[in-house]
Amino acid sequence: MSRPPYVREDEDAGERLDRHWSEILQELRLAQTGTQILFAFLLTIAYQNQFQAADQFTHDVYAVTLITSALAVALFLAPVALHRMLYQQGLRHRLVPISHHLVGAGLVFLMAAITGGVLLALDAVLSRPVAFTIVAAVLLCFLILWYALPAYVRATARRSD
Repeated sequence: MSRPPYVREDEDAGERLDRHWSEILQELRLAQTGTQILFAFLLTIAYQNQFQAADQFTHDVYAVTLITSALAVALFLAPVALHRMLYQQGLRHRLVPISHHLVGAGLVFLMAAITGGVLLALDAVLSRPVAFTIVAAVLLCFLILWYALPAYVRATARRSD
């Protein structure tokens, strides 16, 4: 039976967990920074005079976008908090898979926050139907790049093995 590609012959289970944890942290560095900047920017919008005069649709999209952005921040920071609470408890075997799922959920909320932000911006400068069409295309791009492409690579890798 062949060894899965994520298992290296020269590492034991503990070393593999350490490597996976390191990989998750690298991914989080990028995701956290961008998400926190988006969240901070969204917080400032509500205080703009033009925003106060916007219609209910704009306020609703803003509220959903702000909440999804905050949830993305929470999910991307959760592995760090979890690590801090479990530090030196010998629970890396639980920390890594839980963090993997938290990051995955964070990406879903980040995708929603980004598309909401794009909708807010485009709705201010284009007609609403055109803004919806462009945002649908942006969302489709995210779905293809973040989910369909990895699924395709995974499926073709299994077939070639």
